[in-house]
Amino acid sequence: MVTLSASDRILVTGATGLVGSHVAEQARARGLSVRCLVRGGADTSFLKQCGCELVTGDLDQPASLRKAVEGISVIVHCAAKVGDWGPTAEYRRINVDGTAALAESALATGTLKRWVQISSLGVYEGRDHYGTDESTPPSTTGIDGYTLTKVESELLIVGFIREQGLPAVVLRPGFIYGTRDRTVLPKLLERLRSGKFAYLGVPDKLMNNTWVNNLCAAIWLAIERDDVVGEVFNIRDPRAVTKREFIETVCDAAGIERPKKIVPLFIARGLAKVMEGAWKLLGKKQAPLLNNARLKFLGLNLDYSIDKATRMLGYMPAGDFRDAMPESVRDVVGSMKSAGQV
Repeated sequence: MVTLSASDRILVTGATGLVGSHVAEQARARGLSVRCLVRGGADTSFLKQCGCELVTGDLDQPASLRKAVEGISVIVHCAAKVGDWGPTAEYRRINVDGTAALAESALATGTLKRWVQISSLGVYEGRDHYGTDESTPPSTTGIDGYTLTKVESELLIVGFIREQGLPAVVLRPGFIYGTRDRTVLPKLLERLRSGKFAYLGVPDKLMNNTWVNNLCAAIWLAIERDDVVGEVFNIRDPRAVTKREFIETVCDAAGIERPKKIVPLFIARGLAKVMEGAWKLLGKKQAPLLNNARLKFLGLNLDYSIDKATRMLGYMPAGDFRDAMPESVRDVVGSMKSAGQV
């Protein structure tokens, strides 16, 4: 059992993002010292309000990582290059090489008690899933640069655990939502408001929805328990919702008309293949309207078992989607209105 005291310090990477900001906030609420690795020019106002120590740096700047890990007891590694488009090499530089540099620096300190790796349910093969558990190995092909390098970074950490004794636990959340989301939900809301949104295939297929507070509950369990070091856990909400419930809940909370259009999955697959090929040929920086990652999000059944996390980690998430998502949407809408985006 790892019992943290005021003398311990937690390093949170990706602390200006959705998950990292909640981890930092909760750590400060527990009376813990928190250091955040932040990129130059990032909006750190919330972290400053929480009383976090800020260290400017980046995962591709090894010198900044050595400074960030000095005297650190726990690392919650949330930072990653995210997205569903772009050269794999750009994702690998941050998600794999940067993670390796951070782990090497952390091990060199001699003070590290725990490392929590925030991986993703996206490491599994891009197909329908019906109760898939951790006995199914990650797919080493990936459907885009992000998912491929999340697999590679997870396998990297597993290697550090086995070969160098890194005291790490790997958590695989699904689609993460919550207050202070400034990326995914805003884009989804814009699409829904445009009236151009369409379901891909059967709307009653399941999502891998994961409320950020439920994920944080798993993070604290992973920090505190010695008997789960070296383990990998799927993490999602206690109730997986359908694509229809997911979208309609977002619409209702935002006051948007519920969409009804459905594009058959076989047609969407064909369009995605054509669009991806054309976009790559033209060297476009922005993702096409349809690609494999979006097909997975909206078209596949994404049901993953959390039995292992419940049994071994003691994960008993209390938050349900029906309450957590409306709160998240209201927060995003409020932020968009303040920024003049609505």
